[in-house]
Amino acid sequence: MNINETISEHLNQYNLDIRRSHNARFMDQKVTPDVLCFIADCIINHIVGDTTKEFTTKDIWNSQYFEKNVRAIFGKPSPAKKTASSEYDKFIAQPMKTLAYARVLNSEKRGNTIHYTIANYDILEYISIKERNAYLFLYLYLRKVLSDSGFSPHINRFRDACARNQGTHHQFDQLKTRFQRFIIGNTPVNGRTEVNRIFPKVLNIIAAEEHFNGTISGRVSHDIFHYPDLMYNRINWRDYKKIKGRTRKEAELATAIQATKMQKRRFNKYRMERAVNFIKHKYPESEVRDQYAGGHATHVHHIFSRSKYPEIKAYLENLIKLTPEQHLTKAHPDGNTSIVDPDYQCTCLLAKSISIENSLINGEFHYSKNDFIYVINTGLKTEWPQVFSFTEIKTGLAEIYNNLR
Repeated sequence: MNINETISEHLNQYNLDIRRSHNARFMDQKVTPDVLCFIADCIINHIVGDTTKEFTTKDIWNSQYFEKNVRAIFGKPSPAKKTASSEYDKFIAQPMKTLAYARVLNSEKRGNTIHYTIANYDILEYISIKERNAYLFLYLYLRKVLSDSGFSPHINRFRDACARNQGTHHQFDQLKTRFQRFIIGNTPVNGRTEVNRIFPKVLNIIAAEEHFNGTISGRVSHDIFHYPDLMYNRINWRDYKKIKGRTRKEAELATAIQATKMQKRRFNKYRMERAVNFIKHKYPESEVRDQYAGGHATHVHHIFSRSKYPEIKAYLENLIKLTPEQHLTKAHPDGNTSIVDPDYQCTCLLAKSISIENSLINGEFHYSKNDFIYVINTGLKTEWPQVFSFTEIKTGLAEIYNNLR
């Protein structure tokens, strides 16, 4: 069973019909793939392996892990500031309410506070690993909610109109109006303004996955909606292209975009550290079983250098747990981290292929064989197809490194 089947099997246990739940918080303005992934990661970090631990939005808000990373990667003010309370309440609470509606979290309201526990740790952990996982979860989840709620045909008609390139604007206006009436008629929300904040988050996830037009600034997008545009942390390249460097307004915009770029760099650093921490906690021993594996495995090694291959530095498939001796004697001779020993790089790749294959056989969803092939293609400049089996991967690696000698 693949992860899509696992998520669908989980969701299919429940009726997520909004007409029955009357819950408008199945999706909300702050629920983007990167924010959902981050909040899931904060929850995983907060419970420290205790899947029965109860928590609230305040617990996440007050955690050092949240404070450190939310300021760096999302450009938010300090959570300690009283003026930030309304912003953080939405930033944390909205994704948690979505996870609760999907039954990934359990929720119970006591007084004015919602208390949460984990209902499905495997799916929560999958969401927390990378933003793409959160996006795929949201797509399957939203399709299930809309199907149970009888709203899918309206989305499908708009999608088909986009494919024909006929009447897209008219179909979009109809879809938006229907969504407004649907939410206002079945939930406590009674204003179009609030509905219009939810509508893009619902439509654009589905549009990105099924390759049709979404919505931007309240209107239908000119082109097919794309995955990067779903993110909370994104640069508005349309505005960026307008910068001429001649007016104060343009200078302010340029400064804002530079700040966004800085956040992007911090975000990429966070993603790498998140992946390294995952590997560090997953394996108690070295993944390479050789004569140097006897010591404590405390190092996580980038098989392909993070400086030379930044595009794969946060991939779990490019990280491997080693002992200090393996890392600083074999992987990097004489402890020179700018040098990688090709023979030991091959050893690490072969060992990683075993780790990934075993993980998938055990029904885990941390790794992707396709991502491992992407890592190899990036690091070795190969063009292996994603249909390669693990046997073909191992054989191919042996051939490549034998030819290097």
